[in-house]
Amino acid sequence: MSEAGDAPTISREEDSVSRRSFLGVLLGFGTVVMGAALAVPLIRFALHPLLTKTTEIGWSDVGKIDEFASLTAPTKRLIKVEQRDAWRKIISEKAIYVLPPKSGTLRILSPICPHLGCSIPWNETKQEFICPCHVAVFAKDGALISGPARRSMDELNSKVEDGMLKVRYQYFRQLIPQKEALS
Repeated sequence: MSEAGDAPTISREEDSVSRRSFLGVLLGFGTVVMGAALAVPLIRFALHPLLTKTTEIGWSDVGKIDEFASLTAPTKRLIKVEQRDAWRKIISEKAIYVLPPKSGTLRILSPICPHLGCSIPWNETKQEFICPCHVAVFAKDGALISGPARRSMDELNSKVEDGMLKVRYQYFRQLIPQKEALS
């Protein structure tokens, strides 16, 4: 034992143990920080497609504008629609109807029934669109004539660019009286 007034002494053995403990804690803390620094970007990368909405669908080529100048009845066309999300590009084939020009302007209709989403064929003999699911009837211009649908057929945005007719394909909400695009 030491005399009163002397400072307590710490043996070298106790000092080196606490230094080791401190270095171990420091190394563990550094490992956790580095792991978190690497994990955050990896987790964000993996979850990005789930958190990202599909981008807007671009314009699709329908055909040369000259091909549609002499239309007398709605004409069904298949177009390639390109849709992109975070990692992939999806190209699908969709149907549309090109209507005869009215005062020099072409209109394009979606063939999807605004009632329940059935595909609506053009009936050449009756000169009407008739939905096979619930017998909704639409005029040559897509206007609702009769049936359970609550609105006319949906018109798609179109434009002419460099002599090509282009369309932006969209889906619309069903069972409502007004046209409302789905995002």
